[in-house]
Amino acid sequence: MRLTIRTNLAMRVLMTCAVNPGHSITKAEIADKCNASKNHLGQVIRQLAHLGYIKALRGRNGGMYLARCPEDIRVGDVFRLFEADLPFAECFDEKDNNCPLIGSCWLRPALKRAVEAFYSSLDKICLADLVEGNTDLVTILNMPEGKAAPVMCGGDGRLSVN
Repeated sequence: MRLTIRTNLAMRVLMTCAVNPGHSITKAEIADKCNASKNHLGQVIRQLAHLGYIKALRGRNGGMYLARCPEDIRVGDVFRLFEADLPFAECFDEKDNNCPLIGSCWLRPALKRAVEAFYSSLDKICLADLVEGNTDLVTILNMPEGKAAPVMCGGDGRLSVN
């Protein structure tokens, strides 16, 4: 099993925003820190914004920041959203399944259980678990003081302005 570049980049974007609370981060800054393509990042950032994980502002004074508290972002949810377009195996694809064994194959249910176990294990991890106390990650992804962004989490899981 191998994750798509989009899923990998989505997690890099979220981790970068999480270790820089109170600051609006640009796509170029993330590309530089994460060794990523700006084009790929742009697609991922648009999807993360559309899904409500980040707030993204375009233009000269643009940037992004988390739209949710890190404690409320489950890694399993992010992975499911970004990996949803790609079936794990041909027999998982409702439209393009050409496997002649589908009716009698016992591998498919075993694979389905394995994939569910994979996501279930990621559901136990939130973004905060990945960044809080991770000084090495903070050193790599920390940005210089920049534009202010909301940072405080309320009881409803939303960020609010300091």
